[in-house]
Amino acid sequence: MLSIADTAAQAVEQIEDGSTVMIGGFGVAGQPVELIDALIEQGANDLTVVNNNAGNGDVGLAKLIQLGRVKKIICSFPRQSDSWHFDEKYHAGEIELEVVPQGNLAERIRAAGAGIGAFFTPTGYGTPLAEGKEVRELDGRHQILEYPIVADYALTKAHTADTAGNLTYRKTARNFGPIMAAAARTSIVQVSELVERGQMDPETVVTPGIYVDTVVRIQAPKTPDAG
Repeated sequence: MLSIADTAAQAVEQIEDGSTVMIGGFGVAGQPVELIDALIEQGANDLTVVNNNAGNGDVGLAKLIQLGRVKKIICSFPRQSDSWHFDEKYHAGEIELEVVPQGNLAERIRAAGAGIGAFFTPTGYGTPLAEGKEVRELDGRHQILEYPIVADYALTKAHTADTAGNLTYRKTARNFGPIMAAAARTSIVQVSELVERGQMDPETVVTPGIYVDTVVRIQAPKTPDAG
């Protein structure tokens, strides 16, 4: 049954120490800023985080890493000019890193939601990322075996939800949101608009409510929906 939280803090209060948490977003587009901030305040520790990158600047995921609350990060893009908190923790041996090519990351998440046990892909073959993985030659190409990534929780952002949990997104803010919502045992979503059941055009629904557990409306998000 869908839970509609009054605040972001209420939405994330169930997240336990040691959880695997997927966090949506591609840069600021679709990033659930208020849910991340609420998780920082909530205090859950020893987390494994699945995200496209390893945080930016001193806020959001970067702040969570700075506070030492992330034991492992699974991402495709761990380093950039403002990823100094991840860099510091990684070089100090205080955070574990699993680098996954971006397409493989998306497909491993999608596979979890689709109930796929594993899949073969040529991406990463012949590189250090393939070390220790099963290799087969399929249709004349060497491919490596990859497994789904399943999370305890997903924190994502959509534009609109109805009271049945159906979601729509705004343009590029869609990115990882739909597949992460399906891949997590508990999906927590912040939205800009919340409407009654029946007010949403079924043809526009991207994430069906069956994949959504908690919705919270953020009326004035710090980062507006991206175009």
